[in-house]
Amino acid sequence: MAITLRRRALGATAFAAALPGIGRAQGAWPDRPVRLVVPFGAGGAVDTLSRTVANAFPQHANGQPMVVENRSGAGGTIAGAVVAQSRPDGYTLMMADLGANAIGKMLQPSLGYDPMTAFTPIIHLVNLPLVIVTRPGLEAATLPELIDLAKRRNGEMTYASPGVGHASHLSAELLARRAGIRWTAVHYRSGADVMRSVIAGETDWTFPSVSTSLPFIRENRVKTIAVSTANPVPLLPGVPPVAATYAGFNSATWHGVVGPAGMAPELVNQANAALRAIITTPAIKEQTERVQAAEIVAGTPADFAAFIKAEAEKWEPVIREGNIRAE
Repeated sequence: MAITLRRRALGATAFAAALPGIGRAQGAWPDRPVRLVVPFGAGGAVDTLSRTVANAFPQHANGQPMVVENRSGAGGTIAGAVVAQSRPDGYTLMMADLGANAIGKMLQPSLGYDPMTAFTPIIHLVNLPLVIVTRPGLEAATLPELIDLAKRRNGEMTYASPGVGHASHLSAELLARRAGIRWTAVHYRSGADVMRSVIAGETDWTFPSVSTSLPFIRENRVKTIAVSTANPVPLLPGVPPVAATYAGFNSATWHGVVGPAGMAPELVNQANAALRAIITTPAIKEQTERVQAAEIVAGTPADFAAFIKAEAEKWEPVIREGNIRAE
């Protein structure tokens, strides 16, 4: 009888271990290093946020390290494909982004995964406001003046974008729809190239994140026009929101953490708790708000899932009616 019971116990253990996520969700997570795949290159705002999280991770995750892996390219969808195809065991996560995790399929119909079903939302970390900045000599100092100038130029005004489908690009197109105007996008490979083009006068304006443009704003190398969020940005006192001219306009770059689809709920909650503790640590919160003008969110997995769905719905008509494609 003892032998039979022991065999049954061993069989049950083996069965549980064979089911993805079940064993891990019950135990302490993590018990080995966690990989965080980042859809952009080293040195940018997303990479900075990722490494801030990774540096604090061991203190909130059983002493285990988080290893940042940069997989840039194709609007973040290269990284998205890597994570979508990974095991849902909590050891491969992704720093989520609009392109890779919400609208990638709209921009690239042949994309090998569907952002709305390929991931498990874990936590919405931050929103990063955008700001309209122009080349120094442009004959516009306010948003109404910028729009009036664009109307007179009848589509010939140019704005710099860090890539098709980036929040900066889509926000500029959303603004054009609200204002009933046309202007021309000029796409570059990075935020640094975007700022260089505006400062050099190659393009008229851009809609970068505050963190990307703030050093150039403080050096008076560009002119500030308006911020993208519904409320003013404390780091840019006196700069009005676009919503002051076009009611309801609200846009931002956002980042959070997702895993592959199919993660066990208990595992998702463990990851959410660890990451929420990191981003709300007073020193990290203060640094992120001060350096990147970030709004800390830190909600539940369900909150993040609802937000991603809302973002996809918000940008779908802009992409469809503008015939915007990344292919």
